[in-house]
Amino acid sequence: MIPALIMAAGSGRRMGGPKALLVFHGETLLQRAVRVAREAGCAEVFAVVADWDPGPVAATLVRNLAAQEGMASSIRAGIKALPIGTERILLLAVDMVAVDADLLRSLVALSDLDPTRPAACSYGEGFGIPVVLPQRLFPALLALSGDRGAKAILQQESPATLPFPGGLQDLDTPEDLARLSR
Repeated sequence: MIPALIMAAGSGRRMGGPKALLVFHGETLLQRAVRVAREAGCAEVFAVVADWDPGPVAATLVRNLAAQEGMASSIRAGIKALPIGTERILLLAVDMVAVDADLLRSLVALSDLDPTRPAACSYGEGFGIPVVLPQRLFPALLALSGDRGAKAILQQESPATLPFPGGLQDLDTPEDLARLSR
C-alpha cells in the first residue's frame, strides 16, 4: 500500500487553535486521520505538523516550521520526508471527518488502474483531497508556494475521480465541530 501524507500543520485561526488537536468522538482529529489511513492499509503514515505538540500519534511526524506560509509549505515538507523511491502518495487533510477507510481504499484501488495518473475525490462541482498523486508530480508539488494546495496541478492532469459527497463538509469553526459531532 502507498504511504499516507496527512496535512495537519494549520494554525486553525477560526477554530481557536490547531484543528489537528480538536477532539472528535474521543480522539484528536490527527489521531483519527492516522487511524483511518492505517485501517485503509497504509503501512507508512506521515503527519505534517507545525511547532506544537501533537500528543501521542502512530505516525512519522514531519515538522513544518514554515507552516504560517500555508498549505504549500506543508506539502513540500511532506514530499521531502518521503522515502526515496516512493511511487505514489495518498494525500489527505486532518479536518475531513467524513473520510473513512473504505473511501481511502476505493481511492487507492482507482489509482491502481493507472498508477501514473492522479486519482481524486469529487464533490461539489470539482475535485480535491483525499487524492493519490504519482511520483512524476512530486517536482510540481515541491514547486508550490503560498497558501495553495495541489488543486492547480490536479486541474492540469484530468485525474480519475471518485464521488465523495462528504467532501463538502467544512470543519472551520467551533460551530462546525459541534454540528458534525452530533
